[in-house]
Amino acid sequence: MTTVSIGQLKLESGQLLREVELAYERVGDSSAPAILVCHALTGDQYAVGTADQPGWWAGLIGPGKAVDTGQFQAITFNVLGGCSGSTGPLSINPETGEPYRASFPELTIRDMVRAERKALEALGINHLAAVIGGSLGGMKTLEWAKLYPEFLDTAIALAVTPYYGDYGVAFNHIGIQAIENDPEFQSGNYHPETRLKGFEIARMAGMVTYRSSQLFNGRFGRSRCGEEFEVQSYLDYQGRKLAGRFDPNSYLVLLKAMNTHDVEEVELAAELLSISYSHDLLYPGELMIPWVENQPNAKWEKIETDFGHDGFLVEFEKWAHHVQNQLQKTVNAKSHVLA
Repeated sequence: MTTVSIGQLKLESGQLLREVELAYERVGDSSAPAILVCHALTGDQYAVGTADQPGWWAGLIGPGKAVDTGQFQAITFNVLGGCSGSTGPLSINPETGEPYRASFPELTIRDMVRAERKALEALGINHLAAVIGGSLGGMKTLEWAKLYPEFLDTAIALAVTPYYGDYGVAFNHIGIQAIENDPEFQSGNYHPETRLKGFEIARMAGMVTYRSSQLFNGRFGRSRCGEEFEVQSYLDYQGRKLAGRFDPNSYLVLLKAMNTHDVEEVELAAELLSISYSHDLLYPGELMIPWVENQPNAKWEKIETDFGHDGFLVEFEKWAHHVQNQLQKTVNAKSHVLA
């Protein structure tokens, strides 16, 4: 695991987070134009990964792909507050010598972006060809375009809206309540070996929103596995799977940060491409597209898919060319200026 230290970070809350580190993946020639890739809620820094363990966007990033690592370098940070190597609830609080756990401060999306700006500068990257991300990563992409328009050439925001709608906040509330009211959670000081059913239920609730009813009905078709419906077994499995690899305190920090996302009143100076997906319950196109149309230098695409919100993680053949075209447009514009 590779990390970069950014020292202390003052949060929007006014609290000071000391000795902050961000874990990251960096792929491509380090002298090439840089693209910052932002992961979703339970993602990590391994967007590309390896041949044996492909990353979550291995279908999008690589030699000759939409984000061509023969032309660009791609860098992905594990988000501040995460649990894959970046400073978060599992990290040691330098003031106490113990893990932060539930005492980790609340974050905003803006805090995460400011941390990554400092991390890029520490790595010697003083400009980005693009910032690209979906879901929580799309929230960060919009915040990047708001906070640092001079630092990037273009922003590509997928499966996101200018603010997190009440439907999304509602499901986050269910997840938060399920975790915090699990007696085994012990106010965040749970034993590492404890099975947290509340966390598993939170994940199940989230999974229902990530894909469309068409996909659920088509995939499971009321099939049974013993006395249960297969869809029940599927959700049980997904709940256990996430609980086995993700920290519930991090999950809470990130859910609460997502609830704070709101750039509705902002006019972006940066160039923006927005890609929305049909049947996205959490980030519907009808919230995003009118906002994009009122931005001075933005355009949108809507992709038809039964995958709903998860469309930004699959079916690259349907939408990757829009990303590729936007990046090429940026390269061409820069070449024209330099000429």
